[in-house]
Amino acid sequence: MKIYIVGSVASGKTTLAKKLSKQLAIDYFEADCIAYHQTTNGRVKRSPEEQVQEIMAIDACGEWIIEGVYRREYHCLLALSDKIIFLDTPLWVRNYRIVTRFIKQQLQLEACEYHSDIQMLQMMFKWTKDFENKRNHFETMLSTYENKLVKIKTTSIYKDLISF
Repeated sequence: MKIYIVGSVASGKTTLAKKLSKQLAIDYFEADCIAYHQTTNGRVKRSPEEQVQEIMAIDACGEWIIEGVYRREYHCLLALSDKIIFLDTPLWVRNYRIVTRFIKQQLQLEACEYHSDIQMLQMMFKWTKDFENKRNHFETMLSTYENKLVKIKTTSIYKDLISF
């Protein structure tokens, strides 16, 4: 099984990926770790070609769950996946999660791969707004994969996991 979990910032992608990974005994990968890699000089963004190479290396290993926001570089995941899960969590829930995540990170109650500061908080709100502005285009693109698309709007995605 190859599962691509996609959605806006703070939609619940990582939480669902962890849950499905455990339930299905399939490794999951965060798309941010495909886009960026850690070096001795800090986080460095891979080129689009390098990101596709990372995806193809993961795909060559068999089953996977990859979660993340949609990027053009990840378009191949739509074709490679057996199931696409679009987490369409309400905007107010995502905004609340962005703020609570930031507070937890500042209090060192939650770890993160990126530098958590006010600029990153502002970027998360910007990315959320950008997603909402491009929503129609995104949903139209996803509709071409209707046969393998699952759209989840509820915030209680963890109670009733998708059966495969």
